[in-house]
Amino acid sequence: MIPYNAPTILGTEGEFIQRALASGRMSGDGYFSRECERWLEQQTGACKAMMVPSCTAALEMAALLVDIGPGDEVIMPSFTFVSTANAFALRGATIVFVDIRPDTLNIDETLIQPAFTERTRAIVPVHYAGVGCAMREIQEIADETGVPVLEDAAQGLLASVDSQPLGAIGDLGCVSFHETKNLTAGGEGGALLLNNESMIRRAEIIRDKGTDRSQFFRGEVDKYSWRDLGSSYLMSELQAAYLHAQFTQAQHINEVRLAAWHYYHERLFALTPAYFTLPQIPGNVRHNAHIFYLVLPDADSSAALGDYLRGEGVLAIRHYVPLHSSSAGKRFGRFHGEDRYTSCLSERLLRLPLWFGITREQQDTVCELIETFWKS
Repeated sequence: MIPYNAPTILGTEGEFIQRALASGRMSGDGYFSRECERWLEQQTGACKAMMVPSCTAALEMAALLVDIGPGDEVIMPSFTFVSTANAFALRGATIVFVDIRPDTLNIDETLIQPAFTERTRAIVPVHYAGVGCAMREIQEIADETGVPVLEDAAQGLLASVDSQPLGAIGDLGCVSFHETKNLTAGGEGGALLLNNESMIRRAEIIRDKGTDRSQFFRGEVDKYSWRDLGSSYLMSELQAAYLHAQFTQAQHINEVRLAAWHYYHERLFALTPAYFTLPQIPGNVRHNAHIFYLVLPDADSSAALGDYLRGEGVLAIRHYVPLHSSSAGKRFGRFHGEDRYTSCLSERLLRLPLWFGITREQQDTVCELIETFWKS
């Protein structure tokens, strides 16, 4: 079996975890958490990075930080993971879905402004497959309207658009270190990137169950108390230790994934556009090889190729079910405008196996099976 994904394991993670165990501090916000935050700030230019248990937690913190509440509306693509919408629906907001671009599968920036109402309180672009959205145009809309931009950069670390790191362009950025991501915290993990200094103090309170305990530990208050809404949004020090080991080799991991991504592209290019199309990367974008996918001519051929590959021991994945077509999406949101691309592209997309350590032999097997499928 060639799996769709395998978590990144360097072999040095255990050493860092042992050091965390020896420190006697495992609940978070210790040495390794601070080192991870420092690394993220250096890589992205964010004012402040905060380690959290997951990107889902980061999105929930973002919703609290910009005071999303009942009656508010949040604009985002329907082609995304459920956490993107859940974080704002939990606060009582209505999710306003708009269509995606056919080239990058990112939110169509030209459809954001038409979806605005007097209740719009946030724009949430999602950088699908580590390919940056049209952030310059999105920021212009935000500047004109005063509505914050909250980047879902779950897949976007070490990628950029117009030379700006993803996650550090809008007011807030949410990053994932789930085991399926390029860099992982040993299963789950995430970070909230704050690009607005005025939000830092409140973000500390929200992350620590709504208390000012961080200020207490710094000696800024004589005792800590409940100050705001919040939850348990602190990453474990063991997760941070695992992640820190990967940060030390982050550029190498990225280069290896990019090499594998380009190998797929070179091997399969001869079959385009007759049988499928390959990912398109705009010239102002530097991606991180998070996903390699094919867009098949129709839903039937996508399903048939996926079934054939799985029958031959290769796990290729179809996703996402558009959120606006799901039962919860219909309950908590609405689609604005015409669904020209979201539904049809989601049915035609097939993701190929890609991870740090996938071998050329495995990739050759995948490509040869795809070639055989079309020839037969």
